[in-house]
Amino acid sequence: MVKLNENELLKINGGGLSFGIGCLIVGLVVFIIGVIDGYVRPLKCNS
Repeated sequence: MVKLNENELLKINGGGLSFGIGCLIVGLVVFIIGVIDGYVRPLKCNS
């Protein structure tokens, strides 16, 4: 096992999702749920 020093640890790029990509995925899921809900259970506007 190789021990890394502090400079080598700072240079490592992770493989996780960024915050923006996570927000985009959550936003798309919420939008799709809203479209399905509007199609299955349409409500009239009160105007």
